[in-house]
Amino acid sequence: MNILVVKANNRPASEAVSTKMYEAFMKNIEGVNVTTYDVFAEDMPYLGQDLFSAFGKVASGEEMTDVEQRILAAKQKAMDEVTAAELVVFAFPLWNLTIPAKLQSFIDYIYQAGYSFKYDENGQLVPLLTDKKFAILSARGGIYSTPETAPMEMAATYIKTVCGGLFGMELVDEVIIEGHAAMPAQAETIIAEGLAKVEAVAKGLSAVTV
Repeated sequence: MNILVVKANNRPASEAVSTKMYEAFMKNIEGVNVTTYDVFAEDMPYLGQDLFSAFGKVASGEEMTDVEQRILAAKQKAMDEVTAAELVVFAFPLWNLTIPAKLQSFIDYIYQAGYSFKYDENGQLVPLLTDKKFAILSARGGIYSTPETAPMEMAATYIKTVCGGLFGMELVDEVIIEGHAAMPAQAETIIAEGLAKVEAVAKGLSAVTV
């Protein structure tokens, strides 16, 4: 199996629970091909006019600016990585109720008509990544799993809506660690239990013969 791990937190594990989750997954995954795409280490210009200008210049044969070349190359790399993967694992925090901006750029890069979705003759959206699976490893210091707070959670929900809904990928695992900031007295237990679940996910995906 080819697994792509999208790491979306550049804070050290000593300070960031989702980084701990990433490290726990990588430590326990064996017997498969694993590639990490670190959104904070990659050159990822934000989606905007530079990309659309680049598309136009490719079509017309005009010379592109440096940023136009960079964003086209970054977008292609993200799509190539997803194309090569059978499973995409997203490791990310909830920041200000949503995903980190760099992770948003990764999603923007692969969110392309003709690649991850298309429209049929009736104008209906058709997912194109139905042969792929995805998993979520996410941490949030507050509690967003109650009926009152769930509507505010726009990180894991967003990834599931886009990858699972629009792209047609199958969600196979989801580990959420939450409440460690809201309940500091229980933080150590909350994090340890969550990391144990991450380890179990990694071991379940491993292809190791005894």
